[in-house]
Amino acid sequence: MHQPKRSIIWFRQDLRIHDNEALCQALGNSEEVIPVFIFDPRTLLGKTNFGFQKTGKFRTRFILESVADLRDSLRALGSELYIRIGKPEEILFDIANTYKTSWVFCNRERTREEVDVQDALERKLWTIGQEMRYTRGKMLYYTSDLPFPITHTPDVFTQFRKEVERVVSVRMPMETPLAVPRLSSKMEAGDMPTLEDFGHEYFEWDSRATLSFKGGEREGLKRLQYYLWESNLAASYKETRNGMLGGDYSTKFSPWLAMGCLSPKLIYSELKAYEAEQGANESTYWIFVELLWRDFFRLMGKKYGDSIFLKGGTKGLTDSPLEEDWDRMQLWMTGQTGIPFIDANMKEINTTGFMSNRGRQNVASFLIKDLKVNWQMGAEYFESLLIDYDVMSNWGNWNYLAGVGSDPREDRYFNILNQARRYDSKGEYIKTWLPELAELPAEKIHIPDTLSTPEQENWHVILGNDYPNAIVRSEIWN
Repeated sequence: MHQPKRSIIWFRQDLRIHDNEALCQALGNSEEVIPVFIFDPRTLLGKTNFGFQKTGKFRTRFILESVADLRDSLRALGSELYIRIGKPEEILFDIANTYKTSWVFCNRERTREEVDVQDALERKLWTIGQEMRYTRGKMLYYTSDLPFPITHTPDVFTQFRKEVERVVSVRMPMETPLAVPRLSSKMEAGDMPTLEDFGHEYFEWDSRATLSFKGGEREGLKRLQYYLWESNLAASYKETRNGMLGGDYSTKFSPWLAMGCLSPKLIYSELKAYEAEQGANESTYWIFVELLWRDFFRLMGKKYGDSIFLKGGTKGLTDSPLEEDWDRMQLWMTGQTGIPFIDANMKEINTTGFMSNRGRQNVASFLIKDLKVNWQMGAEYFESLLIDYDVMSNWGNWNYLAGVGSDPREDRYFNILNQARRYDSKGEYIKTWLPELAELPAEKIHIPDTLSTPEQENWHVILGNDYPNAIVRSEIWN
């Protein structure tokens, strides 16, 4: 009896059918393909070094929705997504051994925990004469197309951008397959787990959320279509990108990019089509630059390895003044610092799993520069909460703001009061997330700790009761 040539396509952070190199390679080399997704409890239920759950409820739900959407898409193509819970290196080996596959195709990951799993599976497959076949799926550019080896990637983003733009073209997205041949042998599809299976209760989106994010390739494609073609928001991105309220001030592609529901090459391709029809401008270029930042941080992670997670960062600094101050950390996490711009942003991330880029930079700078708290604690808290958590982007940005990254410019202090007055001049963002301050006029809303007793009584904000006293106030702010 003829044994069909089989391969496994292991979906990880590439939860899409479009522009999926691993899927295309598997289809091109196999008569039958076994698509698999594995929920790894070590990632979903495990703890970070400082004790935060690695994957909080917002991202867990987004992942569940994305996997369910991928299963629907594969079924529409005549196949199935086989779902399991456990250790991928063990489950995939068992499937490979049982169904006599030739290869496991997957998009390569580059960070420590993911690499450990890859390596463990690869060693197991060798014992039965099977191979791992790695492809690329997270970056806009292929590393082989870059004008320098990874180890010589420029440490400064501007230099990186100029070198790449000058000589490298972005490849076209791969074709979306029209069919995926189904496994001829019997295999249980596996049930979709629930939010409760990973320790979270069902939740409704808060009405103040910038978007009610829903995971999945189809939702990501809808957002791309809306932002570029339906709303024409791409034409004004550069002017609105520092906004903080509503769904339209920025692309909001990041959650779908993080889980691979959207391909960066597809976004770029659509952006070029948009420019051809509507005209290129600074805003469309700036969207491209945001995609470049993701590549830059990923390359920094490849270049410097695990040092991106260490307190001294990629610089290897050993004299950090930052402390593991849990009292201050707790006030920062819960939005109880008495600094409205900080507290409002922390309320937003706690309530929705999302925060604007402007907000992220400010709360990180405040934790590091004003509270003198170990930046790793903040990075891990973001890792747990963010719906759009991306290992390299998160840790790369925290390295950058802590002054321990590859960029030689170390002093990135954000004057919180100036930032608040510039980006929330009327206090609308603060009033949205801190309704207890809603009666304060614009000139007072950023500095409630300066209110006199009559003013506190007049505007119904009693410091220490309705709103906390400021835990710190820098002279620089004045």
